[in-house]
Amino acid sequence: MPDLQLSRRTLILGAVALLLALTLASRLLRHAGTAYETTPPAGGASGVAAAPPSFVVVHVVGAVHRPGLYRLPQGSRIFDAVRRAGGATPKAALALVNLAAPLADGTQIVVPARAPPAGAGGSSSEVPAGASGPVHLNTATLEDLDALPGVGPVTAQKILDYRQQHGAFSSVDELDAIPGIGPKRLEQLRDLVAP
Repeated sequence: MPDLQLSRRTLILGAVALLLALTLASRLLRHAGTAYETTPPAGGASGVAAAPPSFVVVHVVGAVHRPGLYRLPQGSRIFDAVRRAGGATPKAALALVNLAAPLADGTQIVVPARAPPAGAGGSSSEVPAGASGPVHLNTATLEDLDALPGVGPVTAQKILDYRQQHGAFSSVDELDAIPGIGPKRLEQLRDLVAP
């Protein structure tokens, strides 16, 4: 009878060992050959499985060759979106666009056209005021926001921080969530800014 007990234990231990060996072999075979098929992430450490790249979708309009919606990798800049839209047209006023700003999902990027010469359709004093237009909250720089009435550098930085944490502004009313901008200030800014 002890021989029968010993053989059952041996069989059970052998079955468990075989199951572990098959599981390990299955995992090794499943990953075999994939090391050369995948490309390493641009800035990632080797040996770490990379998550699929995330993307942002932006709407490029204005003085570009192919306005439209574009899907770009997370971490792209406005420069990349303008280039993807066929580049700026000769009429574009790229000095008014911060090409180095990071893209936020759902942002509309407006590439303005240069103002017409002073003699073409208005006095020279009207051109600068009309050419500036509203400040776009999703692409504005600290300096753009600081130039708004009642918004100093501290509040401008809070707007940029809010945009970084919460993504693109979908409405001017979202400014109410920023400390330092109350209902009165919001009404003052409503006609001067756009999402």
